[in-house]
Amino acid sequence: MSNRIQIFDTTLRDGEQVPGCQLNREEKVEVALQLELLGVDIIEAGFPISSPGDFASVQAICDAVKEPTICALTRAKKEDIDAAVAALKTARKPRIHTGIGSSDVHIKHKFNSTREEIIERGVWAVKYAKSFVEDVEFFAEDAGRADLAFLAQLTREVIKAGATVVNLPDTTGYLLPHVMHERIKYLYENVDNIHQATISMHNHNDLGLATANTIAGIQAGARQVEVTINGIGERAGNTSLEEIAMILNVHKDLGFTTGIKPKYLYPTSTLVSNLMGMHVQPNKAIVGANAFAHSSGIHQDGFLKHAQNYEIMNPEDVGVSSSAILLTSRSGRAALRHRLTLLGFDFEKPELDKIYTRFLLMADERKMIHDEDLRELIG
Repeated sequence: MSNRIQIFDTTLRDGEQVPGCQLNREEKVEVALQLELLGVDIIEAGFPISSPGDFASVQAICDAVKEPTICALTRAKKEDIDAAVAALKTARKPRIHTGIGSSDVHIKHKFNSTREEIIERGVWAVKYAKSFVEDVEFFAEDAGRADLAFLAQLTREVIKAGATVVNLPDTTGYLLPHVMHERIKYLYENVDNIHQATISMHNHNDLGLATANTIAGIQAGARQVEVTINGIGERAGNTSLEEIAMILNVHKDLGFTTGIKPKYLYPTSTLVSNLMGMHVQPNKAIVGANAFAHSSGIHQDGFLKHAQNYEIMNPEDVGVSSSAILLTSRSGRAALRHRLTLLGFDFEKPELDKIYTRFLLMADERKMIHDEDLRELIG
């Protein structure tokens, strides 16, 4: 089994479902071209049957993007698949992503159906999509809560029908990492044709475990991950692309690789945030404003002595220009001296102690101290 992890980006489909974050066709193409530059393997460009605008956007992305596979989502319905086929007509590497619910909750309360009928509909959808494109991905929605023996049976049948990828979403973000690992391991041990397809993770973040569950799935055998920039998506969002990419990059001992070029992570995050008008929380891993910022005196002193005391990544590696030393009332003399030196001032210890006393009073009042404040402080 290859240790190359395929990065399937669904920012333009699942990510764009966030209320108020819809993009027009030109903006979607701009994001798609940036994702291509970033090095993603598959771009899920949209859900063509959902609206004329989404259909046109998928077409435009197919025309603009050269390297990644372009994927369109469908339900297990003829009209959905027909729309996807038409939208993907000019794609160099098209993929249809079709599927149906797999948990008893969905089977009963969403589809008013039975397990037998779900398998029949899933197999039909894969075969019908396969008559148009070679690359067909099947999603077993709410696989995280599906009966495991039934999920194994469904996986076996859709692979037999021609699915090249089987996506096992934790649609509600319910699973714990060790349970995710056990479930994927079970499938590898009980689905006799599983090696004929790629197993994919698509985890939601309702309990804050999307990234952990995705890593657990990779360790159990999944070789595709479905992610979004900044972790955006339905409800609490999806697995964050930048987190998965850098976990695998930093933990090289795991033995997994991706095609992601990390230096484009921060620029891509910024582009998506700006176009969607969706602020990235400051403490967001990898791309948040505070991800490489230090404000505690103890941390600042250690960082200034040796960056690896408090940083496991270089900010430049992910496209951030540099780390930041933020001056607050929690900062120590080392950080104050560092900032004053950058401004061209050099004080002996007695004078620095006096300035530091005045600095703390100012910092308590103003919360954050900037360069102009320091110039005012020293007159």
